[in-house]
Amino acid sequence: MKEDLYDDLFDEKEEKTDFQALFFKYVIHWPWFIASILICMALAFIYLRYQAPVYEVASSVLIKEDDNKKSANNALAAMQDFGMFSMTSNFDNEVEILKSRTLIKKVVSHLNLYINIAQKQPFGYDIPLYKDTPFDVFMTAEEADKLDENILLDLTYDTLGKLSAEVSYTQDNEKQKAQKSFDKLPAILPLPIGVITISGRDSLSIPTEPIKLKVTISKPTAVAIGYSSALTIEPTSKTSTIAAVSLKNTNVQRAIDFINDLIAVYNIDTNTEKNEVAQKSADFIEERIGIINNELGTTENELAAFKQRAGLTDLSSDAQLALQESSKYEQQYAENATQINLVTYLRDYINNPDNNDEVIPANVGLSDVNLASAIEKYNNLVVERKRLLRTSSESNPAIINLNTGIEAMRHNVKTTVNSVLKGLQITRNNIDRQSRKYESRISNAPKQEQEFMTISRQQEIKATLYIMLLQKREENTITLAATANNGRIIEEPIPGGIVSPKGKLIYIIALVIGIGIPISIIYLLNLLRFRIEGHTDVEKLTTVPIIGDIPLTDAGKNGTPTIAVRENDNNIMAETFRSLRTNLLFIMGDPDKKVILVTSTISGEGKTFMASNLAVSLALLGKKVILVGLDIRKPGLNKIFHLSHKEKGITQYLAAPQSTDLHALIQPSGITSNLDLLLGGPIPPNPTELLARQSLEDTISTLRKEYDYIVLDTAPIGMVTDTLILSRVADASIYVCRADYTHKTDYQLINELQEHHRLPNLCTVVNGIDMKKKKYGYYYGYGKYGKYYGYGKKYGYS
Repeated sequence: MKEDLYDDLFDEKEEKTDFQALFFKYVIHWPWFIASILICMALAFIYLRYQAPVYEVASSVLIKEDDNKKSANNALAAMQDFGMFSMTSNFDNEVEILKSRTLIKKVVSHLNLYINIAQKQPFGYDIPLYKDTPFDVFMTAEEADKLDENILLDLTYDTLGKLSAEVSYTQDNEKQKAQKSFDKLPAILPLPIGVITISGRDSLSIPTEPIKLKVTISKPTAVAIGYSSALTIEPTSKTSTIAAVSLKNTNVQRAIDFINDLIAVYNIDTNTEKNEVAQKSADFIEERIGIINNELGTTENELAAFKQRAGLTDLSSDAQLALQESSKYEQQYAENATQINLVTYLRDYINNPDNNDEVIPANVGLSDVNLASAIEKYNNLVVERKRLLRTSSESNPAIINLNTGIEAMRHNVKTTVNSVLKGLQITRNNIDRQSRKYESRISNAPKQEQEFMTISRQQEIKATLYIMLLQKREENTITLAATANNGRIIEEPIPGGIVSPKGKLIYIIALVIGIGIPISIIYLLNLLRFRIEGHTDVEKLTTVPIIGDIPLTDAGKNGTPTIAVRENDNNIMAETFRSLRTNLLFIMGDPDKKVILVTSTISGEGKTFMASNLAVSLALLGKKVILVGLDIRKPGLNKIFHLSHKEKGITQYLAAPQSTDLHALIQPSGITSNLDLLLGGPIPPNPTELLARQSLEDTISTLRKEYDYIVLDTAPIGMVTDTLILSRVADASIYVCRADYTHKTDYQLINELQEHHRLPNLCTVVNGIDMKKKKYGYYYGYGKYGKYYGYGKKYGYS
């Protein structure tokens, strides 16, 4: 079965996760973790040191709904019933108004919050100052709102009472700087972009140490945006109109003042809006009082002059009666004329396009109840529209539908005004007709009395109108004075604890990051590591049995192969090869299977070292063993066994078996009497063809009769085909890979050899595990078999 071998090479999942191995995989890099944690903790400490603490101040505000809004909502509700638009909750609207940047900007400008003063510190954050600042710094909000960038002002008040100021600002997109010193306060610092005034507070005295302050002047609009983000307004419940107001700020007193002033400014704006109708009515009444007052004064002067000139004291009773009746109708005529003037004024006011979005003066003395009611309903809708526009735009469907309702109500008011005006004109004609009847009777009176009565009548009419207007003015004044605040603080602003930065949380985050950084780096390095590290990696990459893990010897570290297994040695290397030998013999099973082939992918993986020490280990069992050097392209056995006669070897016999004595080529190993060597001999020009000859089978057949085990040191299988040719004479195959040397992709070749049975009884050995570097001493040992034997570092890992 052909598998996608390339994907298998990098598949890091196992059926069962070895948590112990994973743990040691990271623990071996403990210095990285310590360094990372210390650095992150230090950075967290510095961050907290330079971060000003932010406090939260909380309060509760009751938002009331006045009668005018209720009337407007009733009118809107009636329109809502017809599906014209959906009415927004008044409480939600008021909350949005409280959070609006327009309102917050007024608070910022009123409290001068766009000017921030802090005391400089040599190490750590600058301490925010508010009412405890020794200096007052001022710049008008209008000038500050024109700034392109913040003005930075460094103030130094020395021990001699001298104030030094260094200012940085931007003008026409260019950075500018200025310096100035002042011997006394208050001081004025004129700049091209505005004037800064610096004055000392009453508590200011000459310091024993210089006072250094950092002043930042920002645009009120930008500051309002910041306060809007830090301000939270939420309902305490779904059924109440109480809002929980909280503000986060670096100065507790500043936050308290902000919340108090926010409600105060909100009430001022709301009351101004609610009194708009009454204010327009007051303006109209004052205008009429001025006119009537002048006319009344003129009439009274005429009456006094006439009496003095004519010497009149009394009138006849008949003329007096006629005059009284005539005066009554004249008064009615005057009242009628006043109503006509009022209605005419209202008609002109309504027809003026400039007043389309304004309320109509209402409490001006209109006698027609229907007209007054229509105007009141219209005004309520206009006021509600203005309120909605403060939190939405003209394109809002609710505003569009409300405009339709206002237009319909405006048309209704116009119709009512015209109707009332016509009725007043008819009434005036009737009054005029009755008045003329009594005037004819008066005309029969003496001329002096007639003139006196005419002047007296005009005086009485003017006085009556004047008194009526004064009464209306008082009523309107009471209406203005009786306006209740819309918002009321029911719980004074209370400072809470520090909300940021949270020291414990910052340190916990720093600890997590300090641990996470090396874990991430190690994980990425492992992803980028294309060489095997040990037993576990091999298990993930192949199903070929692993019969042993060989630790790295001192000689191996120096790059020189050596014999690590000696007779009567009981160290970790000897035990490693004993374990390997046991596993190998178990795989071979049948005693008739004697030939063991040792190979690798490329040169340098330790196959010759493995073959030599395995042969020694087998010989120490008391078995007759011969080690045959069949890596005839690059012989290396003579170096391990320190033999000088490297020219003698198997290639001579393979090339001329009839004329060469095989036994003459065999040499003693010098390690143990049970181990003989058959070196590779001279390097032939045709190694592949030489190994394919029948003489190789004859050689192995001869050796089988004389030896218990035959170990073949062959060429790297990934470089030449010699080993595949030799597989025909082998009974078992050991594939050597080396930790930190063999590429993971090389296991594609091993898996193919296993799948196609190109090598008999294939098994693998992991060579060159550096115990000191990898810290495998507990878990890996010298293979999963070795951990039960109890050997440790004392057996020679340096």
